Amino acid sequence: MSSATYRTLLRAPGAAAFFLTATAGRVGIAMTSLGIVWLVHARTGSYVTAGLVTGGFAIAEAVAGPQLARLADRFGQTRALPATLAAHAAAVAALLVLVTAGAPDWLMTAAGVAVGATIPQLGALSAARWAALLRDQRASALPTAFTLESLANELAYLAGPALVAVLGASGHPAAGPVVAGALVVAGGMCFAAQRRTAPPLACGANERHRMGHWLLRPGFAVLAGVNLAIGGFFGAMQISVTAFAVEHGAAGTAAALFTVSSCASLLAGWLYGLRQWHASARAQLAAVAAGLAIACLPLLVASTPVELGCSVALTGLAVPLILVQCTVLAEATAPRVVLTQAFAWLGSATAAGSAGAATVTGWAVGTFGAHGGFAVAATAAALMAVLAGAGLAGAGLAGAGRRRGA
Repeated sequence: MSSATYRTLLRAPGAAAFFLTATAGRVGIAMTSLGIVWLVHARTGSYVTAGLVTGGFAIAEAVAGPQLARLADRFGQTRALPATLAAHAAAVAALLVLVTAGAPDWLMTAAGVAVGATIPQLGALSAARWAALLRDQRASALPTAFTLESLANELAYLAGPALVAVLGASGHPAAGPVVAGALVVAGGMCFAAQRRTAPPLACGANERHRMGHWLLRPGFAVLAGVNLAIGGFFGAMQISVTAFAVEHGAAGTAAALFTVSSCASLLAGWLYGLRQWHASARAQLAAVAAGLAIACLPLLVASTPVELGCSVALTGLAVPLILVQCTVLAEATAPRVVLTQAFAWLGSATAAGSAGAATVTGWAVGTFGAHGGFAVAATAAALMAVLAGAGLAGAGLAGAGRRRGA
């Protein structure tokens, strides 16, 4: 099957408009964290302060993101998103003013928290639109649509940080957060303006409250656990690959290694979305998670940058497939009234896993070297495989029980 599959999706009424505007906004989101680092460090000369402000941003985004998604589920995207964007624009402006004025660290950190708490969950909102657009007769195209979302996210996190680095190195550190905020707000407003593709409100307030408890069920907990683990894998790999490059006297190769991983992920995601797969989403998730766990083993013995590059490419092949299957399973099982929240919680779980693993990996690298960090990544991948396998086994047992009951 050719790439016409992707073109066909984008030809659906309104699809290209909401997808492209969300993608522009996501580039801004990908720029925001690093932009804050450049801005704060340039004005204060302190990486400690920059870390405090950026950490406040990251924690606030992970905690507040699902709550913003809940507002979108309750009031509709076209009502909730403009208010969120207005608050985000005000928070970014406040951060710029406070940093420029040399405000106390706690005040700048509070502004960073405000920026994170108001950043829109454009990925979850876009995925919810695909689910509404392709529901029922066209549901078989959802994996391809979610793959397209994964590709857009990967590209955003390739382009965004690179753009911030260029702006920061040019002697204009404030330009990073300004451009990031402009992309988020402009992309988000254009996205909100696409009213005909916005998911309809499915039910009343009482039903929304009752169905909200679905997010506490074991099936969704497994998906959240898988995303927590893959976040741990991300966090561990970022530090470990950098440490490996430094240990081998080639710090500049870290960027090349990350690029290899990203290109492998883009290629795997692109190819995956070109055809329909007959295996169930749970079976695919379990198989790919097990493959990632096995692919992590060479990381533990890699002794040269070339060997590590081959290993990093192998692990990169699995990442987009895991994220796509988690999204597919969330869409297939979550009630419509909490679908955006479900997508947002998966993203928050990934962010939390990355933050937690970064702390553990820093200790492991300091104690055992880069291979200690790779052991943390391999442990996260093994945990992911166990959770995915448990989810597959649980679904099988539930299906067998239903058949016996029938």
